[in-house]
Amino acid sequence: MRLLIVLGAGGHTKQMLRLVDLLGGDYEYHYVVADYDEVSAHKIRRPGLVYRIVQPRQKFKGETESASAVLRKMPGALKQAWEILDEAQPAAVIGAGPSLQIPIALAAKVRHIPVIFVETASKVERVTFTGRLIYRLRLADQFYVQWEHHLQEYPRARHAGRLL
Repeated sequence: MRLLIVLGAGGHTKQMLRLVDLLGGDYEYHYVVADYDEVSAHKIRRPGLVYRIVQPRQKFKGETESASAVLRKMPGALKQAWEILDEAQPAAVIGAGPSLQIPIALAAKVRHIPVIFVETASKVERVTFTGRLIYRLRLADQFYVQWEHHLQEYPRARHAGRLL
């Protein structure tokens, strides 16, 4: 079974690679990383093809891009997501919350490819923008939280403990 793992930068990557380690070698892994991210691809321990995609929402020195900048990038990111799914042909998509998961989840939903979303453990007090969007648009077939109190924000989610 082939899984498409969405890696973000930093903590998102660490959590997803931990999940891949827990899932083990019974799967064929393919990975998605942001086009600018050279670090995440080098941290992959279980081999697999790596696809690049534009990250619709980036943070620069603690500031997030404007909504108009995100909207300008989204059509290109959706096109890339569609092409990635064409090539990878995954049985499911799994990610922990970077914004590049949004176009992948949208394209997967249209194609009836299951999406598993794990709200990042990095956000202890508040939930993420990506998580809120994926939850409210029902883009995830399975939605997990790593902090039990996040169930207040996501009542349909499951608490599965922390990946770190």
